[in-house]
Amino acid sequence: MNLLGTQPQASIEECAAPGLNRERGQRQVFCGLAGIVWLHRKIQDAFFLVVGSRTCAHLLQSAAGVMIFAEPRFATAILQERDLAGLADCNQELDRVAAEVLQRRPDIRTLFLVGSCPSEVIKLDLAKAAERLSEVYRGRVRVLEYSASGLETTFTQGEDACLRSLVPELPLLPSGERSLLVVGTLPDVVEDQFARLFAELGVGRLNFLPPRQASELPPVGSGTSFLLAQPFLGETARALQARGANRLSAPYPFGVEGTLGWLRSGAAVWEVSDARFEEVTAPAVARAERGLNRHREVLAGKRISFLPDSQLEIPIARFLQRECGMELVEVATPFLDRRLMEAELAWLPADLRLTEGQDVEQQLDRLRSDRPDICVCGLGLANPLEAEGLRTKWSIELVFTPIQGFDQAGDLAELFARPLVREALLRV
Repeated sequence: MNLLGTQPQASIEECAAPGLNRERGQRQVFCGLAGIVWLHRKIQDAFFLVVGSRTCAHLLQSAAGVMIFAEPRFATAILQERDLAGLADCNQELDRVAAEVLQRRPDIRTLFLVGSCPSEVIKLDLAKAAERLSEVYRGRVRVLEYSASGLETTFTQGEDACLRSLVPELPLLPSGERSLLVVGTLPDVVEDQFARLFAELGVGRLNFLPPRQASELPPVGSGTSFLLAQPFLGETARALQARGANRLSAPYPFGVEGTLGWLRSGAAVWEVSDARFEEVTAPAVARAERGLNRHREVLAGKRISFLPDSQLEIPIARFLQRECGMELVEVATPFLDRRLMEAELAWLPADLRLTEGQDVEQQLDRLRSDRPDICVCGLGLANPLEAEGLRTKWSIELVFTPIQGFDQAGDLAELFARPLVREALLRV
């Protein structure tokens, strides 16, 4: 191994939504390693050590190129031919690389060993490696492991696996106390906005997972209610429920309608009155409406299709249809967990063409037949579709960009208006 600077598939509930189509075939998605790019930026005292190939390293270096001027808190322990052939002791090499990382970065308090396709193929047991290294560095560094293999997952499940690995480490909330936990990686500016809103509403103890410092993990227990800020955290949600926490059913905080429903669900636990809720949220709603008005004229009546990639497809489609006036042609998502999408599915049109999974050739055939004004897809498909005259939006951009909450509603709409505006300018 040289140092360079899977979770299981989510359970799928039966969904009675009209028009649901399940496809199983060739897929076009990133692997879960992409999640490290935003996770390492959020958890500031953590280091992500990927055990993988040069391809894994190249993916991370390319995806994180925007941070080239800062020393990143991730690296790849390269599996060489000797490792893959079983001629070298991978665990011995991993111990050496981990020691090198921690010597170079004494500020690190949590070390994540991140599995990849190659490490899973050779059956490298990172769980035992994490236990062994935890004993070696006990009192100095917490060592955890999770799989970001892309063999059977999509790229946002890397975050789900990472947060799931943190849940057993969360301290116990004292009996008789209660708290509200917001789950899902949020940009700091969005997290601060939500913290201010909940404080003004009178919500008591509020925590976020992941925290900005992994050494400051939030407590959890039977008095904890939690809201998912991202729709792709099914395994994390189930792990929190196993710790006694209560998941609040809510839409996701995209746009005015989704953010209001999301906040209201959290406020209800603290019995916030309707009058107080309206008083606190009214100024933010007014700002959001002004931001949306700038883009509704461009988006209204335009047709949009979603190819499955990020698991954000359903709530984003709901926002674009209900708040921006767009027509949904097809909404496809990699996995559909009805429990996590219950509030969102209720707001979608009954005649929507809803697809779970992917057979990429069939979906591309439908896309060429539908000819929507814009389609949301992964990076690997965007350029070929643009060459065919179809306007695209990269789905991964929705994960990197602050889009949750009232103050970001206009920015979210602009992401979809921008390709249409650009096309109109090019026609002139």
